[in-house]
Amino acid sequence: MDRRRFLASGAAFGAAASLTLPSQLKAQGAKPLKIGIMNDLSSVYADYQGVGSKIAADLAVADWSAKLGVPVEIVTADHQNKPDVGAGIARRWFDSDGVDVIMDLPNSAVALAVLSVANEKNKAVIGSGAGASVLTGPMCSKNFVHWTYDTYALGHSLGKALSDDGAKTWYFITADYAFGKDLEQNCADAVVANGGKVLGTARHPLNTADFSSFLVQAQASGADVVAFANAGGDLNQSLKQAAEFGLGKKQKLAGLILNVTNIPGLGLAAVQNVKICTGFYWDQNDGTRAFAKRFQAVHPSKAMPNDMHAGMYAATEHLLKAMAQTKSAADGIKLVDAMKAIPTDDPLFGKGVIRIDGRHLHNMYLLETKTVAESKGGWDYFKVLSTIKPEDAWRPLDKGGCPFVKV
Repeated sequence: MDRRRFLASGAAFGAAASLTLPSQLKAQGAKPLKIGIMNDLSSVYADYQGVGSKIAADLAVADWSAKLGVPVEIVTADHQNKPDVGAGIARRWFDSDGVDVIMDLPNSAVALAVLSVANEKNKAVIGSGAGASVLTGPMCSKNFVHWTYDTYALGHSLGKALSDDGAKTWYFITADYAFGKDLEQNCADAVVANGGKVLGTARHPLNTADFSSFLVQAQASGADVVAFANAGGDLNQSLKQAAEFGLGKKQKLAGLILNVTNIPGLGLAAVQNVKICTGFYWDQNDGTRAFAKRFQAVHPSKAMPNDMHAGMYAATEHLLKAMAQTKSAADGIKLVDAMKAIPTDDPLFGKGVIRIDGRHLHNMYLLETKTVAESKGGWDYFKVLSTIKPEDAWRPLDKGGCPFVKV
């Protein structure tokens, strides 16, 4: 999806959503809560978040703005996966454009840069696309909520699940920045804790076209599992080339952040019997299916939502509930504190809480890709194997190292 299509589709849906605002709000001239959605609109993560994040937030606004009496305006920007670009957009949004809250932020290096600006300005930031667990650990902030997932939950859950299945030796192919390294480390910790061993790691730049040298190293290692600690287009490219090299014939392949939006570009046959960990799958229950149907109807590619899109809906809903209480977003810490004080409850993640370190706690799920024969058609890609309770999914509070948390 290119930037022009994103802006066109976002504008069209945003206009439709604004019609749901009650006339009395418009008459009163209430200052709208201004949300800035910052993500990748044109590169490796564009399908992961991109237009879908705006659509999900718009759906939440359509559902909740009128009910709660909180008018909302949404703007978007492409951070180009560059921390300096992201920080520059954040500073302009806060200083000149009246943005109150920044959301989404795939690419953890960018998220950390934006959060640094938000801390300086005392503005709220909500990460749905950001993954690095340091965001609620050593780099935690009273201005930040981490909603959908993190590298601890994904890495530990999958590392333990595959180790329990007998996979004791691992080799990692990792995106060479904060997110990839954090995902690798969290998975490796779980593998070692379960009696396994990491035989090696190959790190690649973002948006790599040729993974052949990394795959040859992984194949030569003889590891039981080749684990891909990368995402978006990089994950698709590396898995495609792994299939061409025949890695899956003798070694298990683990896509640590594989999700539903990867599969159309890969083909289900290329990812047979792969396990993933996620907080949301569109075909779980009536609530997730209803949201997915609405989302798909608006999406320009008719895609189903992934977990990060679902996180944008749920986090926006909860943000509006907090805003209805505080009546202002000027004080970011106060707004985040209000979000923490209200138990979360939505049709996509169910009941949960936001912990003092900013970590949203909810169930996670272990899924496995269906075989081609099991799939009933488009977007029917996974089956749910088990539920991982919050206390088992998320890093314990006393293990995170968040400086302002006293345990």
